[in-house]
Amino acid sequence: MNRRSLARILTATPILSTLPSFVRPAAADGWRPERPVRFVVGFAAGGSTDTTARLVANAIAAPLGQPVVVENRVGAGGNVGSENVARSAPDGYSYVVASVGTHATNQFLYPDMPFHVVRDFTPVSLILVSGTVLVVRPTLEARSVTELIALAKKNPGKLNLGTGGSGSSQHFAGALFENRAGVSFTHIPYRGGAPAMADLVAGRVDVIFSPLAEAMGFIRSGQIRALGTSRLERMPATPDLPAIAETVPGYEFNSWIGVFGPAGLPAPIVDRISAEIAKAVRTEDTRKRMQELGYIPVGGGAQEMADVQKKDLALMEELARLTGLYSG
Repeated sequence: MNRRSLARILTATPILSTLPSFVRPAAADGWRPERPVRFVVGFAAGGSTDTTARLVANAIAAPLGQPVVVENRVGAGGNVGSENVARSAPDGYSYVVASVGTHATNQFLYPDMPFHVVRDFTPVSLILVSGTVLVVRPTLEARSVTELIALAKKNPGKLNLGTGGSGSSQHFAGALFENRAGVSFTHIPYRGGAPAMADLVAGRVDVIFSPLAEAMGFIRSGQIRALGTSRLERMPATPDLPAIAETVPGYEFNSWIGVFGPAGLPAPIVDRISAEIAKAVRTEDTRKRMQELGYIPVGGGAQEMADVQKKDLALMEELARLTGLYSG
């Protein structure tokens, strides 16, 4: 066959139709899925990550033109779900709805991790951020962060810090406070945040750094006392509650929920999914629901998610070493 004949054949052949959809050039309105999309959550249904995943999945299904199915794969602190997505094809149909725990903290807590939270994933979207709230039993003789620090320094190790478990965000938020404020608590790890909160309400625990969503009802009912929040600025849901940083300069501990795909996810797919999540988060209903849960809606893009993850990886490594939990 001469070159002219070959050129005529190539010109007439619809080459693009033979390529997988995820490597074709993006259409004018971006990549379009041709079958249902999976949002994998590494935690049980009903928790904050699962609730957020379902809220976003429902909102983006219609514009994508395909169902977005939330799939709970529970185990190993969220690692089971993360590994499932890390091993999935980068074709736009599998994502993990991740947290600071799964995609920052766990990297330093689990030996022989079967994946790396940066190398094996593609950042897609930062859905929301949140802070923790420093709460104490109502009978504790401390009505401010300043008074709590003074009480703790007067009684080193005598105040109990309840957490959802060693290495949990509650544990690390408390450990960071101890380090930055120069105090010492006795750590009481529970099997989850709910039993820790129950003991705080009952007066058997002195201090907890709790997700705002989990503490809000108890704060409003007067069953526990809130002293401060862990973001640098005051949180919209609690504008009258000071930031801990107003007393302990530089103290900051944030939680977040975001979306990651497998490594090698093509840019047109990342752009489309990120754009639809951003649109969803900007809708009044979605924003209102997130704010009611104590979250700050973001809807940030892939680079914003990558930047936040990089910052928190450095902090979580520091805290894993500080608490003696570093597995590296």
